Amino acid sequence: MVTLTADKRLLHADLAGETIRAASGSMVAYTGNVDFKHAGMGGGGGFKAALKQKISGESIKLMECVGSGRVTFALDAMDVTVVDLTGDALAVESEHILAVTDGLALDVKFAGLQGMTSGQGLATTIVTGHGQVALASDGPLIPLGVQQGMPVVVDPDAFVASFGSMTMNLVSGITWKSLVGEGSGEPFSLRFEGAGTVFVQPAER
Repeated sequence: MVTLTADKRLLHADLAGETIRAASGSMVAYTGNVDFKHAGMGGGGGFKAALKQKISGESIKLMECVGSGRVTFALDAMDVTVVDLTGDALAVESEHILAVTDGLALDVKFAGLQGMTSGQGLATTIVTGHGQVALASDGPLIPLGVQQGMPVVVDPDAFVASFGSMTMNLVSGITWKSLVGEGSGEPFSLRFEGAGTVFVQPAER
């Protein structure tokens, strides 16, 4: 079974004949006997996934890594966090996906046309199945718990990923104070309600 291990700004993948998918060009070193090739359309999700990504702009370029040995990955010196999925669905901005283990499927979910005004949140990549996914973030990833009756609101440019039984809505932060220059300066936000976890980074895109 493939094991992904985060080491600050590095990701180590220990392979014993298995296959993982990782962001194209993210390999920085490896030991053993490992082959690398393009993962195919839609990051390995096929034509349908590729079409959704093309329409939504939620594109992702992945390579397949197969063999035996240890592969070390990095992405623009960003911090790395490994999330374990046990049948859950992880919604993540595609640019933050560093690697996914075999057994996980990637698809695109449309959040609604209201997201067009912000450039974020219109479409999100959904990772489902059993395995591990490595996320890259600009600074240490911050998990925010969401509970029933206690929604969490985040800046779309800081949002990285989320999972759990939640709904996501794009809400306007424009008030009369914004019009006179005394507002927060955040015209739109992502509001999560239900139960789950939202991951944000301590930097905006």
